Amino acid sequence: MSAFRGSCLCGAVAFEVKGPFDRFLNCHCSRCRKATGTAHACEVIVKAEALRWLRGETSVARFDLPDARSFATAFCKICGSPMPHLTRSGREAIIHAGAFDEPLRATPERHVHWTSRADWYAHGDGLPTED
Repeated sequence: MSAFRGSCLCGAVAFEVKGPFDRFLNCHCSRCRKATGTAHACEVIVKAEALRWLRGETSVARFDLPDARSFATAFCKICGSPMPHLTRSGREAIIHAGAFDEPLRATPERHVHWTSRADWYAHGDGLPTED
């Protein structure tokens, strides 16, 4: 089993995730686009127990979108970098792929919420799409 380390931009927060990843997705929903400021969120999803904080967990803030059944995001309070967070059920952890410090030796497996994608997004990676 592999372990992958990650951190925020300022280095105050660090974490480790034990692989393998359950899912590796590009999410195109409007909420992920707003939360990341990009065409899609590139997210690794693992069981909650696979995530371990190495330092700075108290520097992570969480935002749960009040009118959403399941949307949340987390970020470093110091530098604003997206950080891992548990789903509301507590069963899974969601980690932005860009937060990892080392190569993941994996690639996204598909695009989700495809019909919500930005109209300016140019698709050309060959990954399957789903809603």
